[in-house]
Amino acid sequence: FQQFSDTGSRKEHVKITSEPKPGFLERLSETSGGMLIGLVTFLLAFYLLFTNEGRALRTAKSLEEGLSLAVPLGSIHSISQENEGRLVHLAGALSTPKPLFDPSYGLSIHAVKLKRNVEMYQWVEYEDSKEYEENGEIKKETTYSYNTEWKSEVVNSRNFDREIGHKNPSAMAVESFTAVSPNVQVGSFVLSKGLVDKIDDFKQLSLSHLEDPHADVTRGGDYFYHSDNPRRPEVGDLRVSFFYAGLSGDDPHLGSAAKVSPQLFLYFASSILNSVTSKYFSLSSKVTVIARQRGDQLIPYHTKSGDVLEILYPGDLSVEEVFQKEHASNTMKTWALRGAGWLSMFVGISLMTRIFYTLVDWFPVVRDLVNVGLKAFALCVASSLSLLTISAGWLFYRPLWALLLALLAIVPIVVARSRVPPKKQQ
Repeated sequence: FQQFSDTGSRKEHVKITSEPKPGFLERLSETSGGMLIGLVTFLLAFYLLFTNEGRALRTAKSLEEGLSLAVPLGSIHSISQENEGRLVHLAGALSTPKPLFDPSYGLSIHAVKLKRNVEMYQWVEYEDSKEYEENGEIKKETTYSYNTEWKSEVVNSRNFDREIGHKNPSAMAVESFTAVSPNVQVGSFVLSKGLVDKIDDFKQLSLSHLEDPHADVTRGGDYFYHSDNPRRPEVGDLRVSFFYAGLSGDDPHLGSAAKVSPQLFLYFASSILNSVTSKYFSLSSKVTVIARQRGDQLIPYHTKSGDVLEILYPGDLSVEEVFQKEHASNTMKTWALRGAGWLSMFVGISLMTRIFYTLVDWFPVVRDLVNVGLKAFALCVASSLSLLTISAGWLFYRPLWALLLALLAIVPIVVARSRVPPKKQQ
């Protein structure tokens, strides 16, 4: 059964499907499959929690080692043989030998990375479903709505519930890409690929000073439009924007100096004479780097703990500030993975004990009580086992903390047993 409606540019229809209510054996079979998935999830939680503690402690020791060994460089423009093979700290402006350019749109910029982002105006399907029981059947009511939006990836309309009237092109005529400078330096030092990969603070490039590159391309704001009417785009139209990271020379609003028109040149020349150049020209991005020196190369430094130090942050930071940021990042990652491990264990236990709910799901009152009990059981067991696993991960590094965590892990179980009536304990 389907109902159709059209609300402006947003179209939608409702589809209702029904199927017989599953019997007891069928529900039991589904629960058995869920138990297997729960077992896998439960075991993965142990692995995640245990290895996360080892990783966190290893990273902390590596950062402490790096802080004690890092040598601040007096000058980034001279290479000292005394620091060969050592962990060095330096800060300076990024530099690249040649500008990055996109000949198709006639722009260039001195930066570490230049990204072309292409979006297509196309149909997008949204789905909202709800289930209910009626006349002994399980009915599913699904509302499909369609809207036109700019998307950076092609939406396959063949997967739509209703493709007629909502068909998208199968590919984009223009592709997105990211150009990376082959040689990036800070002073006389060349950054490794790993350090260059860390330069990802992309900012949108203003196109306000550029002309339309082709007759079939129109500039509007900071976009190039492949459209007959950018204000009223049609499905299949494209818009192109550009982003840069790691500015290393020219003003990002203009691209390369060779692209500046005579009028703009006179305007900025007048501005220079009036000593307001800084208002119009951006300075090169400054970064702080901690890495190993090998000749004029900055490469990864391998610590005694088995970690790798290859650090880059925007701005001018001291050695202490860099390692404080790294410690904070390590702490956040550790707690995020602990939370993910606990949640994985809770879900795994819930799935494995779901069979008890299935056995009594035809008794509403009993079903609700069992459901609450199972959730409480999963919460207590997941908390205790997570803490025990974390303490085991700390055992080889900090035995005292491991003992304290192990004692803390017993608390949820003791609390749960204390709430059980004495008769049930007997």
